[in-house]
Amino acid sequence: MKAAMPSPPTRIADVDALRGCALFGILVVNIGAFATPWFGLGLTDPAFHGSVDRATHFLVALLFETKFYLLFSFLFGYSFTLQMQAAARADAPFVPRMLRRQAGLWLIGALHAVFLFHGDILTTYAVLGIVLLALHRCGERPALALACLLVAACVAFWSCMAWLQSLQPAGDAADNAVAMARKAAAALAAYHATPAAVVNQHLRELSEIWIVLLLVQAPCALAMFLCGLAAGKREMLLHASDYLPLRRRLLQAGAVAGLPGAAIYAWTSVYGDSQAWQVAGLAVGLASAPLLAGAYLALALALFERLRDGTLFALLADTGRMALSNYLLQSAVCAWLFLAYGARLMGSVSPLGALALAAIIFGLQLPLSRWWLRRHAYGPVEWLLRALTIAAWPRWRRAGAGYL
Repeated sequence: MKAAMPSPPTRIADVDALRGCALFGILVVNIGAFATPWFGLGLTDPAFHGSVDRATHFLVALLFETKFYLLFSFLFGYSFTLQMQAAARADAPFVPRMLRRQAGLWLIGALHAVFLFHGDILTTYAVLGIVLLALHRCGERPALALACLLVAACVAFWSCMAWLQSLQPAGDAADNAVAMARKAAAALAAYHATPAAVVNQHLRELSEIWIVLLLVQAPCALAMFLCGLAAGKREMLLHASDYLPLRRRLLQAGAVAGLPGAAIYAWTSVYGDSQAWQVAGLAVGLASAPLLAGAYLALALALFERLRDGTLFALLADTGRMALSNYLLQSAVCAWLFLAYGARLMGSVSPLGALALAAIIFGLQLPLSRWWLRRHAYGPVEWLLRALTIAAWPRWRRAGAGYL
């Protein structure tokens, strides 16, 4: 395999377009958490339990849940190498720059979690980014080996949890269902009340959600950071056509193992009649999700080669260039639609309706991102994060752009 050549100081359009794709997948999942207080409780919302509702849940779980945040995590790791190159071009110390960047990312994420969406991923990325900073000199093979170990440990843990769950008496499951129903009702009341009640509810849920972040998202996200770091050192997305055999293997792995594993996860999540089966399905889903995320990456690159000169590719790339701003904008719009900040639609929109809203929101973000970037060098939040990173005020108006 040929050695990587130094990168030119220009953006890689494929990286931006992949971020744009990942943003849509993340929105499809996140809007479900805004639409119903039953999201993530392991029970079906009694207001939407018809065949179409469940089929929509199945589709989202099959194709979107646990996959697109992994793709975004891979791109975070890949972009880490671009940050290294940017620091070298600026003749600036890399570690202080990244520490400032991660601190800024954590602060933005904390505000996002408290005021807009308790399922925030930015604070997790900020903390894991420090871990990646400590590992950034790691070789490609050790990085990939550690990534596999992290996923395997996560899958093993949840497999053990599924076994332990199967040993619980049936009465405990019934009591748990009653408790979850009360929890959903309390959350719905809070989210429909006042903006202050929304913030208080977020703070309550943040005190509980850390276990999900620590034992589900964090190890898998760090694993994909490491995969992205290894790919970035090879500059694989700059020379994507040189890796056609690898891309074919990713597609095959996704079709042979990733998609069946995702189907098991989706079926147990939507139609599973016991929490033990749901947790077992989660373990299978965690094992197969990186494979399906890899297949999505390979499929997207193949499509980009056909669409590169078209409008859709350009719109996706512009949307991905300001991914952080768009991620926060998605949460702001959903918070206004579903919570006490605005229309209070939580609990009244079907899963299919939520999916349609996600498509509309993202469809509007595509031209909005292009309009903004025709006039500005960065997205608004990217501009702020860049200022923190380089400890200076970057340009505001467009005159060409580089990586943060």
